Amino acid sequence: MRTIHWGFAVTALVAAGLAWSFGGFSPAFAQGNSGKSEVKTPANFSYELVNGRRVPRGKRVTNSDGSWREEIRDGDCVTLKEQSAAGEYRETRKCD
Repeated sequence: MRTIHWGFAVTALVAAGLAWSFGGFSPAFAQGNSGKSEVKTPANFSYELVNGRRVPRGKRVTNSDGSWREEIRDGDCVTLKEQSAAGEYRETRKCD
């Protein structure tokens, strides 16, 4: 069996620790993102990633009075989400 050179092992660990503390070695989990991804889903995808899950992306139209309408297509079904300026929310789903 070979003997372990403890001096070399300790020096390597100290060097790795210093490199990590000064930002030379920074894996994704050590960057302080706390699970949030900085990467945006491309515009031509029909979904976006939220908390690691796929969420269908809709086409939202916002009016100047604060009301909006969003249309989400999922296969043959269309989900319409609407909210009036007064805050009334309505969601309808139509499958052909």
